[in-house]
Amino acid sequence: MIAPIKKWGGSLLLSSLFFISHAQSFTPAEISRWEKRASATNIIRDKWGIAHVMGKTDADAVFGLLYAQCEDDFPRVEMNYIEKLGRMAEVTGEKDLYEDLLIRLIIDTADAKKDFQTAPVWLKSLLQAYADGINYYLYKHPGVRPALLQKFEPWFPLLWTDGSIGAIDIAEITVNDLKKFYGKGAVALNTDTKKTDPPTDGSNGFAFAPSITESGNAILYINPHTTFYFRPEISMQSDEGLHVYGAVTWGQFFIYQGFNEHCGWMHTSSYSDVADTYLEKVSKNEKGEWVYEYNGKTRPVTNRNITIYYTDKGVKKEKTFTGYFTHHGPVMSEKNGQWISVRANNRDIKGLIQSWQRTKATNFAAFNQAMSLLANTSNNTVYADDKGNIAYWHGNFMPKRNPAFNWQQPVDGSVIATEWQGLHTLNELITIKNPANGWIQNCNSSPFTAAGPLSPIKERFPKYMAPNGDNFRGIRAVQLLTPARKYNLDKVIETGYDTHLTAFDLLIPALEKAWRKGDTTEYLLRGVMQTLLSWDRRSSVNSVATTVAIEWAQKLWPVILKGNGDPEEDPDVVEKTKRFCDKADPAQMLVPLRSTIAELMRKFGSWEKPWGEVNRFQRLTGNIRESFDDNQPSIPCGFAASTWGSLPSYVSRSYPNTRFRYGNSGNSFVCAVEFGKKVKARSVLAGGVNGVPSSPYFNNQGEMYTKGEFKEVLFYKEDILNNAVKQYQPGKE
Repeated sequence: MIAPIKKWGGSLLLSSLFFISHAQSFTPAEISRWEKRASATNIIRDKWGIAHVMGKTDADAVFGLLYAQCEDDFPRVEMNYIEKLGRMAEVTGEKDLYEDLLIRLIIDTADAKKDFQTAPVWLKSLLQAYADGINYYLYKHPGVRPALLQKFEPWFPLLWTDGSIGAIDIAEITVNDLKKFYGKGAVALNTDTKKTDPPTDGSNGFAFAPSITESGNAILYINPHTTFYFRPEISMQSDEGLHVYGAVTWGQFFIYQGFNEHCGWMHTSSYSDVADTYLEKVSKNEKGEWVYEYNGKTRPVTNRNITIYYTDKGVKKEKTFTGYFTHHGPVMSEKNGQWISVRANNRDIKGLIQSWQRTKATNFAAFNQAMSLLANTSNNTVYADDKGNIAYWHGNFMPKRNPAFNWQQPVDGSVIATEWQGLHTLNELITIKNPANGWIQNCNSSPFTAAGPLSPIKERFPKYMAPNGDNFRGIRAVQLLTPARKYNLDKVIETGYDTHLTAFDLLIPALEKAWRKGDTTEYLLRGVMQTLLSWDRRSSVNSVATTVAIEWAQKLWPVILKGNGDPEEDPDVVEKTKRFCDKADPAQMLVPLRSTIAELMRKFGSWEKPWGEVNRFQRLTGNIRESFDDNQPSIPCGFAASTWGSLPSYVSRSYPNTRFRYGNSGNSFVCAVEFGKKVKARSVLAGGVNGVPSSPYFNNQGEMYTKGEFKEVLFYKEDILNNAVKQYQPGKE
């Protein structure tokens, strides 16, 4: 099994960039074209700094969108494409050599260029407008020094086509595995992770039907969990019917999660099995060439030279690899003498078409038609519209496979039986439409609980469609939504900001059981246990128990996730936690707790530290990898990581130079939208829309963000103009 990656999100320290000094070179014809496009485009900045881009055509709006993105944070725009081009090592050095090799093995720029040449005229126009918007920004801002890309090409978006965070996450294969197969010699890998950190991926999407809302209108709750500042808030309008608002991934030309006047959509990362690894039986023929077995015969292993450049102390160097490929895909690793190849759909022009079409869908039929392109490889989709429909699609691109095989493990690549058998059609996928209970939820968990008892029946679908089970967020969402209630925007936001940490409904009773088996008179531990046992299991700024519980649980987490070590059995995280709690001996529970108390006392002089004093929100610089400093201002935050069941996710940790924990991912752009005769919506963004510290929009939403306070969304032109701070055409700001 290979699941969608959750890896990039902008994580590069700008001070480490190797800047290219030569200036951009643009032709008079290009400049003339850009100026003509700019004259048809208008950007209005509202009081929050959010850009509302308006153009005569859709292409004008795309041009203005990319120009505005570059104004807000050009380094993030550029860095997403440096990564998709497999050129990170040119900027960061040798440590990212094998990250680049992974990208170059799975994404071929030659194919992207061919797709651009044969793209429909309307799409080619949008792609050209994308490149023109960025290049015009660079032309008008000669002081901006790109890290690497002096000129953006219209085929770049065809490297990155479904709008998600990245390419693929090779579940059974790590970058280290790739290095072992393709590399020799010591190369330090980019492994800046902390093994005890909770995972940073995830998202929540809720849809409410008219039957359970006060107004009789459908409501959608949009709550992606990403690295902070990964998606800005923006809107686009054109005279060709485009009118859409939401979050756009830096450098992409369409709203990724958002709404138009008629419908809205929220993507949650899907753990559907959409790509596979194959065990290839290889040998050398009489000519000394690599071949592999297939259907009783041998086939030649194809190869391609891949040259990757990297910087070493300011000097440009290169390394050439021979990439190997079978008909399944690139060879990525080796196991017991067999090569492992990967089959995946990492780049598909239909993905871009689908992403654009949904922004202009005016009803369920049109949105469903876009979904029928079956090109989104990494997302589930929660939907609501102004006709009162709510719906859910679990995944989209879904290969048909023989269910007799365990597709979560590498399969035999030498037999025809393991080949994909085309794609499942849209009506074969796991879907929900207008359930009688009136609500749908997905928190990256099982689709078989997405509408409570009215959810799809698990046994009717092959396991590979939904191999993952429930998580603690999904359990909490069902608990909150099941009681009958009439919702409005305030109540939807209140529900989405429930901070009950469901994991501790299992962990705290197990801890108490372990404690009571020993000496309950130990003074210090008794005080700690009294604090934990009297806790309502909600995270909050003033909660001491939250601090102790999370610091303690993070020490247990690697053991919990390991489970029983059986690769054929992979229960969901909730079941793993139950099994751990049932089998853990007192030492497994109490030794980490004592260690936690000692660490808190060493750091702070007391274990009784309220969560808000320890857990902070801080934004100091425009670095793509945020830096933190205990001596600089920060804001207390009462939220916790979604790992523990918190619906508003706030993933934080301490750093080598800090005592406090600082958030780096979780809630980013959050929005609740109601579809009536006119759209009503409220939103909040992590920090602010601009990446420049001197900008008034750099951290103007920071305190609101930590408190879950939403602003009114300015959707209609009259409201935008009434709250406008600045109006200009690109290049004339």
